[in-house]
Amino acid sequence: MLTVIGLGVDEGDLTKKGERAILDAVKAGAPVLVRTAYTRSYQTVVNLGIAHTCLDYIYEKSRNFRTLSKNLAKAVMQSGKDAVYLVDGSASEDNSVKALYQKTRGKINIIDGVSKVTALVRKAKLDGCSYTAVSAYELSERANSGDLALPLVVYDMDDKALASDCKLLLGDLYGEETQIRYLCGDKSVKIPLYEMDRQKSYDYSSAVVVEGQPLLQKSRFSLADLREIIIRLRKPNGCPWDRVQTNESIKMSAVEEAYELVDAIDQADDSKILEETGDILLQVVFHAVLKEETGAFTLTDILTGICNKLITRHTHVFGRDKVENASGALSVWDENKRKEKGQETYADAVNDVPKCFPAVMRAQKVGKRAGKAGMDFESVEQASERLQAELLEVFDAIKTGNSDEVEKEIGDLLFSAVNVGRKAGADCEKALKESVERFARRFTVAERLALTDGKNVTELTPKEWDEYYLQAKKELNK
Repeated sequence: MLTVIGLGVDEGDLTKKGERAILDAVKAGAPVLVRTAYTRSYQTVVNLGIAHTCLDYIYEKSRNFRTLSKNLAKAVMQSGKDAVYLVDGSASEDNSVKALYQKTRGKINIIDGVSKVTALVRKAKLDGCSYTAVSAYELSERANSGDLALPLVVYDMDDKALASDCKLLLGDLYGEETQIRYLCGDKSVKIPLYEMDRQKSYDYSSAVVVEGQPLLQKSRFSLADLREIIIRLRKPNGCPWDRVQTNESIKMSAVEEAYELVDAIDQADDSKILEETGDILLQVVFHAVLKEETGAFTLTDILTGICNKLITRHTHVFGRDKVENASGALSVWDENKRKEKGQETYADAVNDVPKCFPAVMRAQKVGKRAGKAGMDFESVEQASERLQAELLEVFDAIKTGNSDEVEKEIGDLLFSAVNVGRKAGADCEKALKESVERFARRFTVAERLALTDGKNVTELTPKEWDEYYLQAKKELNK
């Protein structure tokens, strides 16, 4: 059976059990492999005076840390079933040992040594508190999974290029001005994070420690920080306004913030988009905290729900469905959505369109969902014929003088106009919004032109207004 032994951190850290296992293996003629000679604990192997092979050459031919671990495990297995593999630190912490454990399905004998993480934690004086320890080679992957918490120990930072990569990632998370502790050998100094890749030396012992930061001293924040701020605002000694809010009292704020984001996008203003997306996120977390207080659900439940939805509705990405284009992807999404919501009929889907939507948006979505059942116009031309018919019905209603009937027919006319736009492939809500904006701009210029001519705009005839409007249109088109 393969044997893995941890050499510890320093010369002389090897346990008696580990030393005995190495010497017995050598006596039996088993090969001894050492992960790397570039550690202080390697001197223990030298002192034993045994024949061995260092695997440093595998580092050079491995593309990344993950392939390195796999390649080291492969080399150990190829050396024979009785091989002895020596690693620095504690064997259980070593990623190549974890890869070896998977390859052998756990059929290896592990003799642990002194943990290098424990040694670093002691040097950083983090004993007695919770901390996160991660190899510099795995930092990006752990950060992407959201699995980093302070205090944070990042070890294996054995070269400047790796330190630079870690600096960029940690700077984005915690701010480049954050004070960190840099450890290398017996050296331990406090430096700003932006100097992480500016140190004189890096080796296998290099590590950084990012300590916990009080909320008010942070320069970068997370989703968890936003939640904590809202919780504090809701406490008895918090903000009087925030304390009295309910989901009902703040519900329209979400609508207002969404429109402000749309406006920022229309202006192509990144600074405003940044601000408005933050305001929308605030609304989401505020509603989540309010529901956490009642025990209805939590922010984690919200994140879980949306992640599950994205996975189960994108079966053409995460499942077996196949699509050729965006239209096909949308069809798969809609079909999966109907199944999830238990919509057994197309009427269920039609009635599921929120009634609080803007009228034009709701009309387009209702028409589209009814169309999926086959109730739709065959072409834009056919939809236009219905629009013309509805216009005539409006005129007939006006002749009756019945205001309720007029309003009803106007509604039918507008719905028909939306159907024409929908069949033509237009986003009618967007189209009407932009049309209103164009009119407002043209009216502003038309009024200015009339005032420049010394006219009283309230006394202009319809024909004069048309002339000024056309002039404004030409001026804006230039």
